[in-house]
Amino acid sequence: MNSIPTVTKNLLIINVLAFFGMIVAEKYGIDLNYWLGLHFVLSEDFNAAQLITYMFMHGGWTHIFFNMFAVWMFGSVLEQVWGPKRFLFYYLVCGIGAGLVQELVTGIRYWDMLPGVPPEMVDLAMREGGSVIEEGMNYSHPVLGAFNALLNGTTVGASGAVYAILLAFGMLFPNQQMFIMFLPIPIKAKYIVIGYALIELYSGFINSPMDNVAHFAHLGGMVFGFILIMYWRRRNRRNGFYYN
Repeated sequence: MNSIPTVTKNLLIINVLAFFGMIVAEKYGIDLNYWLGLHFVLSEDFNAAQLITYMFMHGGWTHIFFNMFAVWMFGSVLEQVWGPKRFLFYYLVCGIGAGLVQELVTGIRYWDMLPGVPPEMVDLAMREGGSVIEEGMNYSHPVLGAFNALLNGTTVGASGAVYAILLAFGMLFPNQQMFIMFLPIPIKAKYIVIGYALIELYSGFINSPMDNVAHFAHLGGMVFGFILIMYWRRRNRRNGFYYN
């Protein structure tokens, strides 16, 4: 891993260590994803620190593999272009921003769903729903189960930061030719980024909130990344420095 830039390398190491820590903790009946994952702000188990810790936890081998592959592949390039401090700042801010967007979307869904949930179910989910989710279960009643998953479910993964990294690569190297799995022809990076954004936007509105994918968190990471990059570009132009 000597050829991997310092921050990228350490991000990979921390994520992998956290993943194996989760596996070990499970053997002792401790669900680290539940405690370090991001809860909705109205959940009793919400903690502000989760806006940072959630992005270092993952839900499975496939989840962490593809996220870390993207961090290695694109993060290494960005760190070499920006330097370690700016890259780390970008990664963390976009990851936190993705979490904030996830909280906002969950809040909208919560208040939209609340009028259709009987008060006794709301009280039950508030009092006991977190423990049910922590044990890997949920209520069988469809309304109570959906409400409890919304209130006490967790968001984990570096995907928000990863989508921001992909956006940055597409903005810095828009005409770089890339190959996507199962497609035999190269596609410019800018079109891949646009395609991913449109897919996440469509999925966020069309798919059920119960599909276990935080589509709007992915978009949130991209939005925060876009804002940061545009701010940096404007500041650099004022200082007489230009970069692509």
